Amino acid sequence: MLLKTVALRFATALGMVYVLLFATVATAMLQTPDRFGMFMRYAPAPLVWGALPATRMWLWARAGSLSQGDPAPEFALQTHDGSSRVALSSLRGRPVVLVFGSYT
Repeated sequence: MLLKTVALRFATALGMVYVLLFATVATAMLQTPDRFGMFMRYAPAPLVWGALPATRMWLWARAGSLSQGDPAPEFALQTHDGSSRVALSSLRGRPVVLVFGSYT
């Protein structure tokens, strides 16, 4: 009987730690990428990506609200040479390719 009680308490405590970890990581994923990066800098990555359904959580947190056929949100970027800025709306009606990635 004592072993059963100890096992139940251990399982309950482990479940509470899991829920707390899940909620903490989900909250961090809803922050800006910079803030999430600061969180992950100190978080144990194998625990986050191994013990949680982190990939599914990330897709949920970053789903956005655009649907197919919606116009792209307006933004402006600096040109490659840094001499001016180009707004996406100024290119309306012309083919535009946006490449997001890191080449470092």
